[in-house]
Amino acid sequence: MKLVYITGASSGIGQALALQYYRAGWRLALVARRVDELRAWAQAQDLAPERWAVYGADVRDVDAITGAGRACIAAQGLPDVVIANAGISIGMDTAELADIEVMRQIYETNNIGLAATFQPFVAAMLARGSGALVGIGSVAGIRGLPGHAAYCSSKAAVISYCESLRGECRPFGVKVVTISPGYIDTPLTRQNRYSMPFLMQPDDFAARAFEAIAAGASYRVIPWQMGVVAKLMRALPNALFDKLLAGRPRKHRQGH
Repeated sequence: MKLVYITGASSGIGQALALQYYRAGWRLALVARRVDELRAWAQAQDLAPERWAVYGADVRDVDAITGAGRACIAAQGLPDVVIANAGISIGMDTAELADIEVMRQIYETNNIGLAATFQPFVAAMLARGSGALVGIGSVAGIRGLPGHAAYCSSKAAVISYCESLRGECRPFGVKVVTISPGYIDTPLTRQNRYSMPFLMQPDDFAARAFEAIAAGASYRVIPWQMGVVAKLMRALPNALFDKLLAGRPRKHRQGH
């Protein structure tokens, strides 16, 4: 029975992915800071105890998250799929000194945390000659949005990092898949103060992501409509792009 390792599994996209893989017959290695909450959810879903395990770690803590990966290998074996899903999104204003620390938190979670999530598995997967490393990007990584400087740049980095890693792993039979969600109805997006076109439910996203990962897609925007929007936004001249976003509400800053 195949094994999937998922970070940020206690809510939102991570939880939906866990349920999708479980229903497809996989074993689960679930990682989150809120271990008790995650265990309670798994029990409430009546998941077979022998098919799941929970590892407590904050992806910002490199020792903790790499240790969780090693513990998974020791207890459950080398995963077939590793999904670095844990991420945060907070608005920032560069004029505010406190928001530089917010930027650090976002990069430590969304970027260093992603690389540290993969680290324990890379060499073993390359030696085995199979596996998939999945990075969760965002359509927000395509262009910078006002008030989203830290988040947008972090997700742009996820996309570029995974592309680099894909080139490194391809000769050894290990796939690197980048999934860039559009707007998904999760606690992360419900506080947004602007319209969210093509808003998806987490279960629908998870089903499409599962298919993309199984197909070994190198890059996939979900839903596809947001992929079209993202390409159009990328093609817009800067002057037109700036005019289009003028007056758009900014994302909430931390504590606001």
